[in-house]
Amino acid sequence: MNAECLICKAPLEYLPQAEMMECALCHKQEMSNTRCVNGHYVCSDCHTEGMDAIIGMCLAATSKDPFEILEQMMDAPFCYMHGPEHHVMVGAALLAAYKNSGGEVDLEKALMEMYNRGKQVPGGICGLWGSCGAAVSSGIFISIVTGADPLTKESWGMANLMTSKALNNIGVIGGPRCCKRNGHIAIDTAIDFVAENLGVQMEKKKHVCRYFKNNNQCIGKRCPFSPANNK
Repeated sequence: MNAECLICKAPLEYLPQAEMMECALCHKQEMSNTRCVNGHYVCSDCHTEGMDAIIGMCLAATSKDPFEILEQMMDAPFCYMHGPEHHVMVGAALLAAYKNSGGEVDLEKALMEMYNRGKQVPGGICGLWGSCGAAVSSGIFISIVTGADPLTKESWGMANLMTSKALNNIGVIGGPRCCKRNGHIAIDTAIDFVAENLGVQMEKKKHVCRYFKNNNQCIGKRCPFSPANNK
C-alpha cells in the first residue's frame, strides 16, 4: 500500500456526508468528505503548496504535446498521485501546448486565470459530484481561449461540450478514480475537440503510464494507458 495521507501515510477514506474538519497543517476548519483512516485532514491549500510553479513551467514549455507538458508537472514536488492540483494542471498544459501550436492566447494571463479558476474545483468531486476535475479543467481551458462566460452563445456551448465529451470518455472506463488516467483522457479528448472546433492541431502521441505502481487503486488492463496494453 503506497502512502496516501500526507501526515501519517495511511489510506484515505471518503465519507458519505461532509463533516467539519480541521487541517492538520494550518488548522483551518472547513467541511469535507475526505480524511485518512486515522482521522487526519489536509486542506486543498496545504495539499497544493508550491503549485504556483505551474505558471513558470508552462511559460517555459516549448512542446506542442500537452501531455508531455503535463507529465513535467506531474513529476514536480508539488504534485501527488491524486489531488486537486490536477484540476489546474490539465488546463494549464493545454493552454501551453495550444499556444505553442499556433493558438492565439495571452499565455501568461490565461495561465493565471486557469490557476485561479482551477483552484476552486474541489478534490474528490469525480465521485462526490459526478464531475471529474480533469474534465472540468479542460472545459475551463476552452472557456478561456474562446472568451466564454455565462452570457455568451457559441463559446458557452463549446466549453460545456468540451467538459461533457471528456466526462463521457472518463466515465465509460469506470472507477475507481485515477488523476493521471483522467488527466490523460481529458487531454486526448481536448486535442481532438480543439482541432475540430478551433482549427489548431496540438500533437497527440501515444503515452504509456509511468505512475501505476504508485496508485493503490490502479485498474490495470482496464486503463488504456497501462503498460500491459501497450507492449
